[in-house]
Formats: sequence, C-alpha cells, structure tokens
Amino acid sequence: MEFDIVVLTDHRYVAPKKSSPYIKNVLLEDQLVLEALQNQGLNVVRKSWDDHNFDWSTTKFALFRTTWDYFDRYSEFSKWLETTSEKIRFINPQKLIRWNIDKHYLQDLSNNGVTIAKTVFIEKGTTTTLANAISNSEANKGFNADTYILKPCVSGAARHTYKIHKDEIEGHENIFQKLIAEEAMMLQEFQKNIVSEGEISMMVFNGEFTHAVLKIAKPGDFRVQDDFGGTVHKYTPDQEQIAFAQSVVKAAPELPIYARVDIFRDNEGNWALAELEIFEPELWFRLNPSAATALALAIKSKFFAQ
Repeated sequence: MEFDIVVLTDHRYVAPKKSSPYIKNVLLEDQLVLEALQNQGLNVVRKSWDDHNFDWSTTKFALFRTTWDYFDRYSEFSKWLETTSEKIRFINPQKLIRWNIDKHYLQDLSNNGVTIAKTVFIEKGTTTTLANAISNSEANKGFNADTYILKPCVSGAARHTYKIHKDEIEGHENIFQKLIAEEAMMLQEFQKNIVSEGEISMMVFNGEFTHAVLKIAKPGDFRVQDDFGGTVHKYTPDQEQIAFAQSVVKAAPELPIYARVDIFRDNEGNWALAELEIFEPELWFRLNPSAATALALAIKSKFFAQ
C-alpha cells in the first residue's frame, strides 16, 4: 500500500501497554492530526520513526509529530534522517529540521532582528570554567543577573537544564565540565518573568497564527514543562504578540508549514523568543481541534494541490 503521509511518533507511543494522562494526550494529539489529514482525502498512516519493518519508499511525505526520543538517540536519529530523506520528503523539510534541532539557530534569528534572551554558546570541548564563562558573559555580552540557566544546544523536555545562582557556581563545576566535554551548551540569563508571568506558546501554520497556550511553572520551579509539574492554559494573545510570533517564523531560513513560537517578556520588559519549534513541537490540538484542520489544509494546499 502507498501512503500520502506518514505521521511520525516514537516506539513508546505506537501501541503502549500502559496508560497515563500523558500518554493519552500523545495519542489524542496524533489522532486529531491523522483524522484532519484523512478528512482532506489523504491516505495517512502513523509509524515510529525507527520502524525497521516499514518501507519508507511507500510514502510521499513524513510529518514529525511525537518523536520525543530523538535527543536521547541523536546519533541514530541523525543517520536515519539522512537515509530516509533520500526516499521521501519531510514536512517541514530536512534542511529546516536540522537547522532547528540545534539551538544555535537562536543566534541566526537574533542576527535577523529577533529578540532573544542574552545567550552565550559554549562549544563542545571548550577549555574554560563555569566561573570564567559567566564572567566573560558579563564582560562581553552584557549579562546582568545573579542567576543563570545552563542547558544543551540539542535537547528537549528540559534535559540537563540547570538554574545556577552566583553562589552555586563552584558546586556546578563538575557537571559543567562533564557536559561541555560531551556536547555544546548554552548559558543564558535567568528570565524572572517566565516564573512570574509564564511562557506563551503560539502556534503558527504557514505563517498564520491559529491558537496559543500559556505555560506556568509549578510553585518553586522555573521549568514550565508539564513533565515538571507545569500547567497549560488556553490563552488569547494580543496583536503585538501575534505579530512578534509571525515575525519569528518569517526570519527562519524558509517559512515552516508548522511551528510553535514560545515567547516571554524578558528582563528588560521586551517580548523575546524562548524557542522556535519547527521539528516535533507539542501543538496542543486537544485545546483547539480546529487547528488540526488548519494544519491539514496548509499541507494539502502546498503539497497536494491539483
């Protein structure tokens, strides 16, 4: 059988034997996308990206959705992405995916006029200490905070994300050395408004805003992800926020068919970009099912127009 689109997940969510609210949400999100694409007359199937039994040449396109094990298996995933791209096309395209997986893309967007948190990239194998990295950030990048965030350039779900107060620098030196020996890291000012106001996730399909959610960290934490007790709420953004989100996707190397733009008010009071997710973002279709139809229409219009 040949397919128009394969919707990609990871093996844990293909036929899970155990259920939980989290797994139910994953399955619901993917089902909403499947049904929306099928309602547009497309032949669609859902598969794990590492399904060795699936003949990838039998589908025209692949849509990344819940492939949330890729950063734990990055070398394997990267090889799969390269090999599979020779057989099918991706929505969004492979070039854009590879650009977006590595958070160095934030520097590209900053160079294109997008406001981001003050950020310093510490490359893999760099010989420095955490204290020196912070000191240089203050001297060269204008950092002016007593608390910092350290996180990997390729990651998800707040993996290896640390909140470090100036008084705690020495206590984080060992983990800092271990991390920069293995992968590139980012050092950022801690953004206090994310804790006090939350982070807004805005869904933008083919350049058009569809819906938004507000993510709030649980009391005493700084991570807004629900994995760490954060909560998600429906949110109605104003025109300034919508315009900012649309300007972010337009600053990418090419306009993505689907994207999630995470924004916050930075320490200077300006709207800033936390993340632009155009690879496998959670899109909260369950809070706005009509947005799945908007995505399906965008895909059909671009790739399946008669």
